[in-house]
Amino acid sequence: MYRQRFSLTGHPLPKNAQGKTFFDKSPGYQRLKRRFADLIDEPGVGVLTGDAGVGKTAAMRNLCAQLPKPDYLVLYLCDTAVSSLDIYRTVARELGLRPAHRRAQLAADIKQTLCHMADERGVHPVLVIDQAQQLSERFLLDVTSLLNVAFDSRQVLTLWLVGLPELARQLGLRPLASLSMMITAVHLEPFDRESFGALIDHALKAAGATNNIFSDPARELLFRTSRGVPRVASRLVRAALQRAHERDQNFVDDHILEAVLDDLAPQRGAA
Repeated sequence: MYRQRFSLTGHPLPKNAQGKTFFDKSPGYQRLKRRFADLIDEPGVGVLTGDAGVGKTAAMRNLCAQLPKPDYLVLYLCDTAVSSLDIYRTVARELGLRPAHRRAQLAADIKQTLCHMADERGVHPVLVIDQAQQLSERFLLDVTSLLNVAFDSRQVLTLWLVGLPELARQLGLRPLASLSMMITAVHLEPFDRESFGALIDHALKAAGATNNIFSDPARELLFRTSRGVPRVASRLVRAALQRAHERDQNFVDDHILEAVLDDLAPQRGAA
């Protein structure tokens, strides 16, 4: 087990990164953090886009985890390749409601519950819909009516749509103009060379490393191969540490990383 060799208490760049294991110093995350805070103070609609693996879900999970309970109720949905009625029913269940059969009644019940939570219980609901690029146009059109409370004079729900870049293009279509005008948008880019180096340093330190495990040439190869995408980097880092352990090495050089890339080449070609 490589963690014992390198005196690590956890895996670098874990998928469930949160708190001290999450890297929160990237420019993209800082932009998202500010927009997230804005929509907590004044509820509305946020859209977070980015390529696969850049850390959209992890960033949103980390921000939501910092919201104080019971003042905030976070609802997370990711099964989006379904009808708008199914999504409404899922939201209703998450709110503790028995979903009505008719869509109009279902939407009315959800609105009433959201208002009751805000006015009577002082609870702020935050709804995060992941994989939002799969949402139907019908649902995106419905969102504006769901958010319209008291003649559109107030917002009782913070909604974040999280998805791939095509989500932004969908929202730019003419039928969705009324929704696009309500949106606060953030796009997460892959890490540049400088921030990627800081990410790797943080990941190793958070995992318990006390020494520099990766050589400079290995770090450069890791950045170029992963293209600054954390999910790809996570996979390569773990595989490289495991390979170094198998070779009885206490560090990862570029030769180790090249061997890992050779092993993964058929898989990458198949993908």
